Amino acid sequence: MRIGLGTPLPAYTIDPAFMARQAERLGFDSLWYAEHPAVPVESASPFPSTGGEIPWQYSHFDEPYVALARASAVTSTLLLGTGITLVPQRHPLVLAKVIASLDHHSGGRFLFGVGTGWLKEEVEMMGGNFRMRWTQTREHIEAMKALWASDAAEYHGRFVDFPPSRVYPKPAQRPHPPVILGGMAPRVLERVVECADGWLPNRITPAEIEKARAELDRRARDAGRDPSTISISVFGQEPDPALARAFLDAGADRVVVRPQHVETEAEMEAQLEAIAERML
Repeated sequence: MRIGLGTPLPAYTIDPAFMARQAERLGFDSLWYAEHPAVPVESASPFPSTGGEIPWQYSHFDEPYVALARASAVTSTLLLGTGITLVPQRHPLVLAKVIASLDHHSGGRFLFGVGTGWLKEEVEMMGGNFRMRWTQTREHIEAMKALWASDAAEYHGRFVDFPPSRVYPKPAQRPHPPVILGGMAPRVLERVVECADGWLPNRITPAEIEKARAELDRRARDAGRDPSTISISVFGQEPDPALARAFLDAGADRVVVRPQHVETEAEMEAQLEAIAERML
């Protein structure tokens, strides 16, 4: 089974280099870091899974690209993913360089998990437009793809506008690292087919994955795309081998499990070994 490893919160209590070495040693196929750069103390945004207040842990994310750079330096085969990058909260010219540098130095191991953001106050204080965040995200992705593909590229959109510009290095993966769109928005499968290489859902069942896989394949064929080139990675699941198998049988390509938070590397190593013994 292709089983990835997410990171529990608080995410910075265990060194990403340690997590990466253990993940690769034990046979996990990928390591994923998420982000929330700054969580406002006062917020009216409901937490997606409960509709209530935002858990305190959500202000304790690591910086994903710093973490993945550490992970890259101590591994050779482990895939390195963001689950997810909050794209409207980052400038596309800077993000294009960060991603290309990570992919270049890791030998083409980066998976670009993408999100638009659910925390309105955070999106807006970081310069995003919450109401139009999908349009903003799409423009960012289009602009970055152009920068990665060409010596010089320009982009003129509603939210992204720059003259002919050069960004180097280029990513090792050509034409670009896989763009894997997260979330459960009503039009998410349409958007995956439009501009992504995969889907990264969470809070979902195997039955819903089976239905979504059929719809994604149909949409891909209608758009002239090969459905086999569009992946599904189910994110943030409990390390349950039966559940993982059910997701894979339903049409998922990967299941990303999340261990429990612990304080020490010894505790994390023991936990990861137990998960690997059950699932790999």
